[in-house]
Amino acid sequence: MAFNNNPYDKYKNTQIQTATPGQLILMLYEGAIKFCKFSKNAILEKNISDSNKYLIKTQDIVTELMISLDMKSGGDIAKNLYSIYDYMLRTLVTANMKKDISKITEVQELLEDLKLAWMEAVKKTGGVKPRR
Repeated sequence: MAFNNNPYDKYKNTQIQTATPGQLILMLYEGAIKFCKFSKNAILEKNISDSNKYLIKTQDIVTELMISLDMKSGGDIAKNLYSIYDYMLRTLVTANMKKDISKITEVQELLEDLKLAWMEAVKKTGGVKPRR
């Protein structure tokens, strides 16, 4: 394994390692939103390879959000989130096949709404200061 001296990577690793579960979920949302934006830009630039790469990264993050749900104690909230994430995954697959920016935007907006709701929940439980 190569040792990476990149200060940004070191900072990011420290940030992840010291994050609370709430902060980690927020980071996942931020990453998925970022990759949606990157994918839309790649489509506009006719870079199909990059668009595919970023959409797959978004799908991976949404899958991670799905498997992080506590279906046992999460009740209806966990079930509803699972359904939303499942919808996002199906929409992202369709968006990737058709290179449909409107479908990517739809998922991005859902992610942004969920991120805001999660930020409020974390703030109310005294977890973290909201990241911008």
